[in-house]
Amino acid sequence: MRAPKDPQPTHPVPEGTSPGLYNRDLAPTTRAGRTWNAYSIFTLWANDVHSLGNYVFAIGLFALGLGAWQIMLAFLLGAVLLFVLLNLSGFMGERVGVPFPVMSRIAFGVRGAKIPSVVRGSVAIAWFGIQTYLASVVLRVLIIAILPAAADWDTNSFLGLSTLGWISFVILWVLQVLIVIRGMEMIRKYEAFAGPIILVTLAALAAWMFFEAGFTISWSTENSLTGSTMWVRIFESAALWVVIYGTFVLNFCDFTRGAPSERSVVRGNFYGIPINMLFFGLIVVVLTGSQYAIDGTIIESPTEVVQNIPNTVLLVLASLALIILTIAVNLMANFVAPIYMFTNLFPRHLNFPRAALVSAVIGFIILPWNLYNSPVVIVYFLGGLGALLGPLFGVIMADYWLVRKGRVNVPDLYTDEAGGEYAYTRGVNRRAVVAGLPAAVVALVIALVPAFSGISGFSWFIGAILAAIVYLLIMRSQPRDFTSRDGESIAVRPTH
Repeated sequence: MRAPKDPQPTHPVPEGTSPGLYNRDLAPTTRAGRTWNAYSIFTLWANDVHSLGNYVFAIGLFALGLGAWQIMLAFLLGAVLLFVLLNLSGFMGERVGVPFPVMSRIAFGVRGAKIPSVVRGSVAIAWFGIQTYLASVVLRVLIIAILPAAADWDTNSFLGLSTLGWISFVILWVLQVLIVIRGMEMIRKYEAFAGPIILVTLAALAAWMFFEAGFTISWSTENSLTGSTMWVRIFESAALWVVIYGTFVLNFCDFTRGAPSERSVVRGNFYGIPINMLFFGLIVVVLTGSQYAIDGTIIESPTEVVQNIPNTVLLVLASLALIILTIAVNLMANFVAPIYMFTNLFPRHLNFPRAALVSAVIGFIILPWNLYNSPVVIVYFLGGLGALLGPLFGVIMADYWLVRKGRVNVPDLYTDEAGGEYAYTRGVNRRAVVAGLPAAVVALVIALVPAFSGISGFSWFIGAILAAIVYLLIMRSQPRDFTSRDGESIAVRPTH
């Protein structure tokens, strides 16, 4: 498979820009290229909020003893907090127009920004492979439903997958690569296509379950929580709902750099987060409550509902919708981040489509189904890297909003000359590293040490808050010294 040729292979490097820090994909988005309007941002959330993993989490709340109104309240609280965080992160992208690795240069320096970029990209590339594998499992069920004889191809094993498993995985891998090598605009179009399909499909599944239950719903289980225990669980669930989106909040600017205005970011987030999440909660309540009313059991995900559809045609359509959903989630949450990571690491050699191929190949050769089946890898490697994202977010948000008050010298984001505002010390802002390290250690301990299992889900939150506080204390107590382009020493103190 060959990546499409760069339509402007001789794109000039602006004067004063370091070639190792710049290419067209890392450059600020022009106004003509800002096509991610409010609907585009809404469809991001229409897909991501309704991911199968989120349904597993949400249905689990029902099993833990929360009833319908408690679940809806937890989602509402989490949605309000997410709405605020995503607007803060999204405004940065709309104002500056650069992807996450370049945005990180503001706080970490033009070279130090590789740290948050690699951490975010590494987590994403592993999950890209895992999510592709999970979608391939649904495709295997679909193929067997259409061609029962194909079940014979699902009995052997080579490197952990059956013949049918390999066929399904490769089909979905190729499909995603074909979409993403055509750039962010194609991703935007796919998300816009998938969003309505997902909303209609899941609403139809909920309606069907409601009909099967005789138009009755169990609003809670027999072991429903009450009193202080209930309220603690509600607030914990709301916080965990935010933590689930910790990775995406970090690099949301990869998408909003294409937004035409802050208003489009706010509108897209409003309909995509609070409104869409309440709709999501309603679907969860209907699906789970209907099943519980039928036989007293709790489903684990919508896939169980799909597998029990008696009509083959409807089963095929529902399975296709779930595959479309998983691809949409994968493209936005797990493919874009590593592409920009590699583009940032090798800007002279990799553009967006070439970096997409590199990311996809790595996501393939790591045999992600084996990673998914290894608790050690999921909990310690991916969980550990995920915990590091909180401190990175805390430093970047504190630097942009509280230290710089939103002021950015965009040309200096692309120069490593000594006088550059973000050159710092050999391209690294040591204050950001010093602030992030203790917060990262705390987040890792909370995430990985069994003694802290009760609060492990809050590791992202704790790391982000701690890193932001430490960074602000450092920046307020010490001037930030660097040499300007005319050779004069400048001490910049944050504005109080």
